[in-house]
Amino acid sequence: MLVVDDDLEIRRLLGRYLDGQGFHTILAGSRRECEQKLLDAAIDLVVLDVMLPDGSGLDLCRELRDRRPDLAIILLTALKEDVDRIVGLELGADDYLGKPFNPRELSARIRAVLRRGGPDRGGEAGPLPAAGYRFEGYSADPGRRSVRDAEGTEIELTGAEFDLLLIFLERPGRVLSRDVLLDLLHGRYIDPFDRSIDVTMSRLRRKFGDGGVFRLFKTVRNGGYQFAAHVERLETPA
Repeated sequence: MLVVDDDLEIRRLLGRYLDGQGFHTILAGSRRECEQKLLDAAIDLVVLDVMLPDGSGLDLCRELRDRRPDLAIILLTALKEDVDRIVGLELGADDYLGKPFNPRELSARIRAVLRRGGPDRGGEAGPLPAAGYRFEGYSADPGRRSVRDAEGTEIELTGAEFDLLLIFLERPGRVLSRDVLLDLLHGRYIDPFDRSIDVTMSRLRRKFGDGGVFRLFKTVRNGGYQFAAHVERLETPA
């Protein structure tokens, strides 16, 4: 894991705390140092401050998402405007945490982002994931965390996008409220101003060509979201 923050004390505090929680933590204080650390080590998650001395963390988030769709990104932001946090999620961040924050909450967010599949996702018990899924010409492989269209072309999804899709594939036809989805996805109950589910859903719809048509993901007024396509569970990977 890579923690990127220009405040030396915050970096050291987070490094000590997260190492004590069982994570292997690498520290960086700038965008340039972050880029070098990503080249030097195998990093699976970046905790990224939005305000860096040599560039915007939001710009870096977008570039990292383009280069490394598999890389998990959690933004740290002191920005108060809700729109700035939504922009971060639109750029591909898996989660965000506003400053000041409790390191225990950051640790919980990290574990939630790193948690991939499995029957225990937090708030609601769900069915065991299948070895693979087929729906509307697409195939999904939970083991490889990949989705391909009918021509075999891979649909590039972020970690949060794949996790949200998997939640729907495991529960086709069910209407899932935003608070249930947020709890299943992040292991926490919804804040009235938290729009991360809506942002992630918007990105999923766009990547599946579902925008404005809603043949796969339906919005249920005063209910939540529903995966409307027929889902075939496979015994072997898709």
